[in-house]
Amino acid sequence: MLESFQVGTGDVLTVMLHGFLGTGRNLRSLAVAWTKADPRRRILLPDLTGHGTSPALHPDSDLTTLARDVVATLDAQGFTGAVDWVGHSLGGRVSLAASLEASERVRSVAMLDIAPGPVPLNLSDSGYVLDILLKAPPRADSRKALRENLIGNGLSEGLSDWLLMNLTPDGDGVRWRFDRDALLQLHRRVNGQDLWPAVERPVHPPLRCIRGGRSRYVSEESARRLEDAGCPVALLPDAGHFVHVDNPQEVLAWLMAP
Repeated sequence: MLESFQVGTGDVLTVMLHGFLGTGRNLRSLAVAWTKADPRRRILLPDLTGHGTSPALHPDSDLTTLARDVVATLDAQGFTGAVDWVGHSLGGRVSLAASLEASERVRSVAMLDIAPGPVPLNLSDSGYVLDILLKAPPRADSRKALRENLIGNGLSEGLSDWLLMNLTPDGDGVRWRFDRDALLQLHRRVNGQDLWPAVERPVHPPLRCIRGGRSRYVSEESARRLEDAGCPVALLPDAGHFVHVDNPQEVLAWLMAP
């Protein structure tokens, strides 16, 4: 079972999934705003397998196994039946995989800046971040030392601080909580998976996508293909890949729209 927490007490069950290298906490602010605006919602926010404080990745972990772990966690937390799935980046791809693997558990899928097709390595921001993360030492005497390492290798202060949320105490120092080599293998595997069958099959749950105008993850071609398959695509012109951070009110309004 995955590490998770809940927001809201309503009976409209929802699961929100974070992106690569993140944790459930990344979507907490959006979940809190959503449940305040719509008290009917009850939202589960897990740490995906291999992320945060959830169990480690298996050698064969892929989008399907990650989706199965989310479904098992939904069961354990009493989120029975079909629920709404909302996923940012990797979380959106896991949601699509769940719609194929356990269609009876997926009432709808909302994708935050991600497309179903394989992600080219030269377009993967997470690949760039992971490369720098792999160059960092496995442990350090202090959080400050690792922060200086990440910034010195080219990451922004904000992105470095986000990654440092994955540190855990180690004696008189700190170490990374996740297995960086296992995440590298997962990254290669999940980015290569093709999820267009989840979108272009004759019958699928309601799907929608919102993309950032400054992001490269959902191309114009992919947006047209999604629309042709019955998946509406909204655009936030001034947002980057983290649409829920750059334009939280607009993303909330989009989630709440009928």
